[in-house]
Amino acid sequence: MPHDEIIPILDFGAQYAQLIARRVREKGVYSELVRPDIPAGELQKLKPKGIILSGGPSSVYEAGAPRCDPGIFDIGVPILGICYGMQLGCQILGGQVKSAKAREFGRARLHVVADDALVRGLPEETTVWMSHGDQVQELTADFVALASTPTCQYAAARHVSRPFYGVQFHPEVTHTPRGEQIFQNFLYDICKCSGTWTMGNFVEQAVAGVRKQVGNAKVICGLSGGVDSSVVAALLHQAIGDQLICIFVDNGLLRKNERQLVESTFRDHFKINLITLDGTTQFLSALDGVTEPQQKRKIIGREFIESFKGAAKSIKDARFLAQGTLYPDVIESGHGHAGATANIKLHHNVGGLPAELGFELVEPLRDLFKDEVRKVGETLGLPESIVWRHPFPGPGLAVRIIGAVTPEKLRVLRDADEIVLEELVSANLYRKTAQVFAVLLPIGTVGVMGDARSYDGVIAIRAVESQDFMTADWARIPFDVLAEMSNRIINEVRGVNRVVYDISSKPPATIEWE
Repeated sequence: MPHDEIIPILDFGAQYAQLIARRVREKGVYSELVRPDIPAGELQKLKPKGIILSGGPSSVYEAGAPRCDPGIFDIGVPILGICYGMQLGCQILGGQVKSAKAREFGRARLHVVADDALVRGLPEETTVWMSHGDQVQELTADFVALASTPTCQYAAARHVSRPFYGVQFHPEVTHTPRGEQIFQNFLYDICKCSGTWTMGNFVEQAVAGVRKQVGNAKVICGLSGGVDSSVVAALLHQAIGDQLICIFVDNGLLRKNERQLVESTFRDHFKINLITLDGTTQFLSALDGVTEPQQKRKIIGREFIESFKGAAKSIKDARFLAQGTLYPDVIESGHGHAGATANIKLHHNVGGLPAELGFELVEPLRDLFKDEVRKVGETLGLPESIVWRHPFPGPGLAVRIIGAVTPEKLRVLRDADEIVLEELVSANLYRKTAQVFAVLLPIGTVGVMGDARSYDGVIAIRAVESQDFMTADWARIPFDVLAEMSNRIINEVRGVNRVVYDISSKPPATIEWE
């Protein structure tokens, strides 16, 4: 999709590279990661307003360390180097980079020493986040120091005659409280961006792009009820109306009332052509007696493909398959950098479908991060209950029942999970947590119900806080809310006499139990 303004980010392997892209986009300017050795000519074709060089784990003076094409400094657009990016830029332009006397990791006090566009608006003393073992030790007269820390003379600097700026710290992380000012200054005062990247503009461009790609052909969309597939469906419906056919496979492993929510939202509210397949019997019989988690996933994936194939073949003139591929998926596939052919990581539910059915892919969200997808959903008028819903695994409740899946266990887990979510919403904690759900454990414990001893099941409650789901911390849900969840589950869900709370973080634990 073409963009009016773009800031390419040369990714030198930084753990924060995606975060840089997000910070730039939050400022209303489109950015994307490109490979670090992208030729200057290829970069120039993007017509960038500016360029950012990311951090990275290497040392610029080591053999084999990633380098950029020196020609990018002759393109004539402003360049901002962050950490490794600063060191590389300074080295290419004549500075000396050496191992620092003291490795800096963590917060440091930044002292602004010059009145310059990059640091304008920052207080004279502020806190920044450092993470480096090397630093720029000597600069030629072609450079001006803009800021320093007690152990780093050139914590920020710029070239006198070329539009190159460098910061040794990480303005993209939240630990640098005034970091967003650095991006604001670079994008607007230095690169002269106008800030046209909004979700409203994105929807207009995406709608036009879909119409151009599909023409008069029909498009099939696998609808799961999750955020990504729901936004894709709503976006495509706006673009091509009745040419869109959505297929929703009820695998019998959904949360309580999930099917009704999807049908009422898309069939009744949006008037989308929706085919619902009830595969409950098919999926549960295939899962009968299976306890190994990966085996469960494989079976569910296989049955999904069979169901989807059958429905898809009955739709005449269907040439395209719509998928909710997001930008992190593109990056994780290892082919997200400019100049490379994208080999997209397919959603495990839809793996193999395009190859088997000969569909062309429509992926209107592939430029977006998750938070941007939610904004698109709001722009398109999707209900809050779908736009802000917590992630739900493709294999559904099958991976939240530890051990074999049975209709009875599904009943217990559905009822318990609904209580957990009801109490979370009533305590106004749903939007403050990333993912909260119930898990049914494969054990029974002794309890007292009324005057009799019982031997019933155990529900574990899992609640996490996370920005990106790569890491997660267990959520500190107030005890009175947990108490209400526990009391209600034990009193209202037949077959449960004990509730426990999972206080593990990721890593080492995963968010899901299976």
